[in-house]
Amino acid sequence: MATTTTAGIPATTATSTETGLGKTVINDNVVSKVAGIAARESAGVHALGGGAARAFGAIRDAISSTDLGQGISVEVGEKQVAVDVTIVAEYPAPLQDVADGVRRNIIQAVESIVGLEVTEVNVTVNDVHLPSDDADDAAEARVQ
Repeated sequence: MATTTTAGIPATTATSTETGLGKTVINDNVVSKVAGIAARESAGVHALGGGAARAFGAIRDAISSTDLGQGISVEVGEKQVAVDVTIVAEYPAPLQDVADGVRRNIIQAVESIVGLEVTEVNVTVNDVHLPSDDADDAAEARVQ
C-alpha cells in the first residue's frame, strides 16, 4: 500500500517490518524529514520548497518551528520509496551538479537510515538564490 505524503500533511500510512523480536513501524513523515535533512545538506542548495512553502517556512522559522520535510513529497511502499524534492539553488552553482548531489544525498540517507530502497528522486529547481538578495535584506534592516 503506497500513499503520498507532502510536508506538513500528517502521514496516513507507515512502513513496518516484523522480525522474530518485534515490529518496527516508520511513519511516512519520518521518511520526508530524513530526505529533507539530506537535501538541505547538499552543496548548492539554498532552501527547499516552492514560493508558498518558503513563505510559510519563514513564518515557522520566526516562531522557531522549522518543518524539516518542507519541499519534500514521498511515495512509500512496503520496501521502496520515491521522492520528489523542490529546491532553490545557489547562484552560480551548476544546476545539474546540485540536482545530482541532492539525489545522491537523499538516496544514501533514506537507504541507510530508513532502510528502504529508493527507486527515484525527482528534483525540481524552483528558483535561484543570488548573493545580492541577502545584501538587500541586510541593507533594508539597517536603515530603519
